[in-house]
Amino acid sequence: MNEQDLKKARIDMCSLIELPRISERSGSLTPIQNSKEIPFDIKRVFYLYDIPGGVTRGGHAHKECHQLLVAASGAFDIKVSDGESEKVYRLDRPYYGLHIPPGVWAEELGFSSGSICLVLTSHEFDESDYWRDYGEYLKFKKER
Repeated sequence: MNEQDLKKARIDMCSLIELPRISERSGSLTPIQNSKEIPFDIKRVFYLYDIPGGVTRGGHAHKECHQLLVAASGAFDIKVSDGESEKVYRLDRPYYGLHIPPGVWAEELGFSSGSICLVLTSHEFDESDYWRDYGEYLKFKKER
């Protein structure tokens, strides 16, 4: 994304996506295919687990990378911010994911015991793609 698009990124650009689910007596399956169920091709997958109570994860925004977060097990909240507005989403079903576009700050919190946060991303890891300091992020968003 170019700088102007990043500065215009807003929390209303985040979207809760209902993923397909196939349920049978033997269990359920949720398939996710590149650019079909989600608005990007998947380049990286990771998951968070064994998260102690009261811990906040994330606390960053991306410059290029899109993310989809799914509560594969348990439940947690995602607080998103664009520097002007904030919103909290509750993920508690493995067939819903929150798409977070570049330029939106996100923190994961309120993890239930045994939660697993599955994260699908549009880019491989690159430290230079991150804003990790909220003050620096706000400064960038407010520059004209």
